[in-house]
Amino acid sequence: MSTTAKPVRLLGVLGLVAGLLMVVVGGATWGVVSSQLAEQRITVSENAPFLAGTTVDNPLAAFAQAEAIDKDSQNITGGKTYAELDREDPVRSTAQAAAFLRASLFTSVIAYGVAALVIGLGVLVAGNGYALTRIAAGAPRRREELVPA
Repeated sequence: MSTTAKPVRLLGVLGLVAGLLMVVVGGATWGVVSSQLAEQRITVSENAPFLAGTTVDNPLAAFAQAEAIDKDSQNITGGKTYAELDREDPVRSTAQAAAFLRASLFTSVIAYGVAALVIGLGVLVAGNGYALTRIAAGAPRRREELVPA
């Protein structure tokens, strides 16, 4: 192997390992978030814009339930948010609970997005690593191979 091919091969192997690790870690994160949501036994409300009646264990179901909570909260508060309600308004605590629930569901949606991003980047990094190892394997071994006679 030529001295030029050695660092290329090393970068390729590192890219392959890092990319595969990213795919595994992203997949594990997706699985943990899904199992944690499923353990809460939340069912998407019937008034959700989509996925009504399904278990909240994926990003779309979490988003749908957050939208249903917002719709219910807006109905209860007359369209006002927690911050817009008077401190003495009896529905303010309901609006606060709804805001916290929505924020928690959106946090899981973000976690899914980050996990998907890491998986996608892992595939790209591993692909680049593989390409670099193939380039290094085809690199000329001697100076004479670089310049045709």
